[in-house]
Amino acid sequence: MKVNLPVEGMTCASCVARVEKVLRKVDGVEEVSVNLATEKASFSYDPQKTTPEALADAVAGYGYTLNIAPLKQTGTTENTTAKGNLFNKQEDSLFRDFRLALIFSLPVFLLGMGSMWEGFYNLIPIDEQSLNKLLLILATPVMFIPGKRFFKAAWSSAKHLSADMNTLVAVGTGSAYIYSTIATLFPRLLGMHHAGHIYFDTSVVIITLILMGKWLEGRSKKKATDEIGKLFALRPVQSTVRRNGQESIVPIGELQIGDTVLLYSGDKIPADGTVTTGSTSVDEAMLTGESMPVSKAPGDKIFGGTVNKNGYIEFTVEALGDNSALGRIIKLVEEAQGSKAPIQNLADKIASVFVPVVIGIAIIAFFSTLFFSAEPTFANALIRFVAVLIIACPCALGLATPTAIIVATGNAARRGILIKNGEALETAHKIKVLLLDKTGTITVGKPEIKSFIVINNKAPEEQLFLKNSFSKRLLQLAASLEAKSSHPLAFAIIDFAQKNQVALLPVSELAFTDSSGLKGTLEKRDIVLGKAEFVLTNLRDDAQRDILATQHIAMGTAVHLAVDGEYAGYFLIHDPIRADVAEAISQAKRMGIKPVMVSGDRKAYAEQIAAEVGIEEVIAEIHPEDKARIVEKYQAKQLTVGMVGDGINDAPALAKSDVAFAMGSGTDVAGESAQITLMHNSLLSVIDAIRLSKKAIRIIKQNLFWAFIYNVIGIPLAALGLLNPMIAALAMSLSSVSVISNSLRLRR
Repeated sequence: MKVNLPVEGMTCASCVARVEKVLRKVDGVEEVSVNLATEKASFSYDPQKTTPEALADAVAGYGYTLNIAPLKQTGTTENTTAKGNLFNKQEDSLFRDFRLALIFSLPVFLLGMGSMWEGFYNLIPIDEQSLNKLLLILATPVMFIPGKRFFKAAWSSAKHLSADMNTLVAVGTGSAYIYSTIATLFPRLLGMHHAGHIYFDTSVVIITLILMGKWLEGRSKKKATDEIGKLFALRPVQSTVRRNGQESIVPIGELQIGDTVLLYSGDKIPADGTVTTGSTSVDEAMLTGESMPVSKAPGDKIFGGTVNKNGYIEFTVEALGDNSALGRIIKLVEEAQGSKAPIQNLADKIASVFVPVVIGIAIIAFFSTLFFSAEPTFANALIRFVAVLIIACPCALGLATPTAIIVATGNAARRGILIKNGEALETAHKIKVLLLDKTGTITVGKPEIKSFIVINNKAPEEQLFLKNSFSKRLLQLAASLEAKSSHPLAFAIIDFAQKNQVALLPVSELAFTDSSGLKGTLEKRDIVLGKAEFVLTNLRDDAQRDILATQHIAMGTAVHLAVDGEYAGYFLIHDPIRADVAEAISQAKRMGIKPVMVSGDRKAYAEQIAAEVGIEEVIAEIHPEDKARIVEKYQAKQLTVGMVGDGINDAPALAKSDVAFAMGSGTDVAGESAQITLMHNSLLSVIDAIRLSKKAIRIIKQNLFWAFIYNVIGIPLAALGLLNPMIAALAMSLSSVSVISNSLRLRR
């Protein structure tokens, strides 16, 4: 069972590594991935081997809280209000602590700095000893109320012989506070007659600045996850329902399968279902990208999150929560945002040993200052020790990749591009060959009759606009037989018959064959429809076969017709090219990507379509299973291959490709095997996804560079005594905020 659960209490990349390690130790848990930016743990577990309560207890033992409430509800997407309240609660708590710390630390800072001015004690009637005691009184509330969160978390880690960012803050500020307290109250214990220089201002300002950074970080992370909130906002809060003949307004969370929902003009549709009463038009742009509303009548499907435009309808609820179209989309986006890109692996390895190494460097800096520096005082050694602990920031390392993935996948979802995971986002920018299925990808996927060629007295005659009863009779026979078939080309012939107001006849006998064609009996006439090779074998003599062989088929797909063994003509069928394909191909070429069309159609027809859209390389007359071998051929040349298909017939090739794009309507996205689903059925969405991948990788590399360089430069400066601990605290606080802010550029 795959779950994606909130984890409270994580503060840095070390916390991520610890929660992952704890969950992996639980029997029955696999595929663990913890995300600092979303504060969620994604993993699979076997309910036969463990329980949600056992998982929560394992994490709680290390000071973190695994929220298992969504597992006890019908669908995680129904828990949006609780999730929003949790974010607000955390932000409010941080702001209260920051505000309290600021109120007390500001006078401590001003008095502490002012005491270093020669005329300070002449201006303020207080002696040095009394001032130090006043600073102690003001600093203590900061340490034990707002600062309690750091010491509590550090103690939880210490009990398990581990350490994280809270450990660095607690040890650093705690050391300065304890030293200053002893120097103020019991200076003789330190071999001093009076307090000397104390560091209450250092302790409280560090805590205040870090709380400020955490508050700003939380606000930035909230902005980064806004896209999920926008998806949730597509659904209404409540709906009008008729139960047992009584109408009532119920919260969306109380909707049930089988409920009858009443919708008026302008109402948002709360769930998936089937229209039972009335007619209207529905804005389905959030699913299909089409700006024109879609007409709905009894029997038609409607989907949650879409909008009833201008009519009254009633519908029966058939899917709720995660099982609805919108719910599946939200779930896919959440899973993508909780996943990790391979580029994060280096940062994770560093984070796993980061805090112990920093503590080691701080201890070395302390003793080297005490024994080898020009001013070997305990105070100087302590300042360097604190500065090293405070400047070190594993937070930025932990946020560098996930924040970029969150913003990028959210941005993509807003554009109708559903990216399954961080790996797909990272790989897409490396695509060098883009394989394109023809039908449904380059073309619309809805075949149309281009012309109907009737063989009359051995001479072909085009009958696009049927001129006589003979041609109408042939169309009637063909369409009646095709009505028994589910082949896509059959629908084109049936639609053509309906447009020409030709009624269908009953089929007295039907013999299905393979995909080459079919034959049957109508009004005692033997009818054969299909490919030329199939019809050829069902003609009564060589003369008839010669007639078929002499036909020069124009560009398109031909469905041939024979009646009682005589060749009667053929339907020339074509599939219209999508309007944006040529532009998408042009942009792909400019990006250095080689487009290749793969199709089962005749080579001449496939090449004509390819030429119209600007594709030079065409591989035609192949079966679906051959496409997977074509993917392998390019991969053998060390090229990254993207495959665009319909997600069903092209499944083998999609599975083999490095990045699989599926053209989909958005209503069955959860069933797609592709890594990226294009809800708008536009090939330009493929280009957008690749561009977004390139930009995301660039942002991630920038984030990782600054996170690494910040620590590489800052820690040595602190160890050498060249960095004031308060400046270090400010830099540490702003490092995470800068990483998130950089990632937010992906929203544009």
